[in-house]
Amino acid sequence: MSRGGRDADREEAPAVPGTPEGDPDREAEEVTLAVMAASRVIVALSARALGAVDVSLTLPQLRSLVALHTCGPIKLVAMAATLGVNPSTALRMVERLESLGLIDRRVNPDNRREVVLRLTAEGEALVESVLTHRRAAIRTLVERLPERERAGLVPALRALTDAAGDLDLGLNQSGEPDRLAGLMDDPLNPSP
Repeated sequence: MSRGGRDADREEAPAVPGTPEGDPDREAEEVTLAVMAASRVIVALSARALGAVDVSLTLPQLRSLVALHTCGPIKLVAMAATLGVNPSTALRMVERLESLGLIDRRVNPDNRREVVLRLTAEGEALVESVLTHRRAAIRTLVERLPERERAGLVPALRALTDAAGDLDLGLNQSGEPDRLAGLMDDPLNPSP
């Protein structure tokens, strides 16, 4: 597809009659639409990375595996809270992932009513593979940008991340297992 074709697919902020071109509301709307479009690209690259591995998983199932990869062994109720689902939904997902040999589920020896989840070696390898594929795809996309535009992305994305800091989105890297911490690797962290 030509670059012009991609430009034609981009959403533009609706023109508001009687507003000047430098209107902050219009600018905020343009930025909002651009961030939403970039978000769709990242989700598509995540789906493509998942498709690159030879296993049939959904993105929510991958999120579960990445949560375990990031947080380490956690209780089923913490997994449900992390994913924002009820425990029965999390249990069904865990059962599916366990049947694929990706998750190990054991009774907590300290509290027999609790179930502790951890990735198997196969699950760990799968997550690493998907994250490696996704990172490579994002890097390839970023490398297509002219150097000047690429350099401008880092401060802009950091500013956006910083602006979200007080919104309590559960995206912090605090290590609390009942949060969304680490469900996506930190794109500003240079470690693979």
